[in-house]
Amino acid sequence: MVSLRSFLRNNQPVQHPSFFVFQWHITDCCDQRCRHCYIYHTEPGKQPDSMPWETMKTVVEQCRDFCAIQGMRPHFCLTGGDPLLHPSFDSLTRLLHDERIPFSILGNPFHLTQKLCRQLKKRGCVQYQMSIDGLEKTHDSLRMPGSYRETMEKVALLNECGLKSVIMTTVSGRNIDEIPAVIRAMAEARVGLYAFARYCPTGEDRDNGITPARYRKLLNDCAVTIRGLLDGGCVTRFSKKDHLWTLYDYEQGRFTPPEDSREGVVYGGCHCGQTHLTILPNGDVYACRRVLSSRVGTLPQDALSDIWINGLEPYRHLERFEKCASCPLLSWCRGCPAVACATHGSFYSPDPQCWKK
Repeated sequence: MVSLRSFLRNNQPVQHPSFFVFQWHITDCCDQRCRHCYIYHTEPGKQPDSMPWETMKTVVEQCRDFCAIQGMRPHFCLTGGDPLLHPSFDSLTRLLHDERIPFSILGNPFHLTQKLCRQLKKRGCVQYQMSIDGLEKTHDSLRMPGSYRETMEKVALLNECGLKSVIMTTVSGRNIDEIPAVIRAMAEARVGLYAFARYCPTGEDRDNGITPARYRKLLNDCAVTIRGLLDGGCVTRFSKKDHLWTLYDYEQGRFTPPEDSREGVVYGGCHCGQTHLTILPNGDVYACRRVLSSRVGTLPQDALSDIWINGLEPYRHLERFEKCASCPLLSWCRGCPAVACATHGSFYSPDPQCWKK
C-alpha cells in the first residue's frame, strides 16, 4: 500500500493553498425542506442522521493528522441540515477551538442568538453563511414562509456581534432574473460577503433552466451591478464563486493565465479531489456532495490517507474533461463538474452553461 508521504513526494497535481477544506454535514436535521435540497429530494422519506459525538472526535483527529502530513491546515465548514441542531454542536466548536482549528458554518437563521454569535466568534468561527434565493416572495416560496426576513434580521445580528455574515444564492431558471436586485439588497443590508452558484439538478430533473447565453448575460449584469456598488462605497464584498466567472473575466481581458503556469496543475476552479472533500453524518465521504455518485469511503473505518490517494484519484484527471481539455483555461476554470454530472451523467462532461465554442 502506498503511504501518504511517498505519494506526496511523487505526485504534485495541485497548487496547494494553505488549507484543506472539509465540508462536514454533522446532521441532516433541519427546519426547512427547500425545493432544491439534495438531501431530502434524492431520498424521499429519509430519516435524519446525526454523527455520534465519539465518532466526531475521531473524525477531527483523523482530519488534523491528515493535514499535518500534507503540510496544510484543516478548515471545517460545518453544515447539515442545520448544524446548530446537532446535540453536540457546542462540544464540537469547543473542541475545534481547543485544537486551534478554524471553522465556518453553513446554516440557517432560526436558532441564532446574540449569545451564540458572540460565543462562535470567541471559538474561532470565521464566518456564518445563510441563503437568500431571490427577493422575498421568491425566496419564501423556495424555502419557508418568513425565512427571508428572518435571514436578513440575522445578518444584522451577525454584523453587530462582529461575526462575518455571508449570503449565498442558488441560481436557477426560477430566480435568475432577480439576482442583480438581490445583490443590491445584500449591499444595502451590509452583508459581509455575497456569492452565488448554480442549482445542481437532482433526481430525474436534468435541467436547471438556464441557457449558456442567459447565464453569460447574468454574469455581465452582475458585473455591472457590483462595479457600480463598489464605486459607490459599498462595504459588501462579492465572491466569484462560480468558476465560469473566470471565462467571463478572460473574455473581458481581466484575467490571463500566468506565463509560468505548469501544464496539468490545478491553480483554480473546482478543487474536488484535490483540497476539498465532504463528510456526511453517517461517515460517508464524497468527493463532492452535489455529485451524488462520488462516494469514496467511510470515516472513521477507512483511513483518510487511503481515501485521498485512491478514492479521490478518479477526480484528478484534467485531460478527461471533454470540452475543457483543449481550453487555455483548463487549469483555472473547468466550469462546475457537479452541474455537468447532474445534467449529462459524467463528472468530465461539458458544463451545460459554458458558452465558449
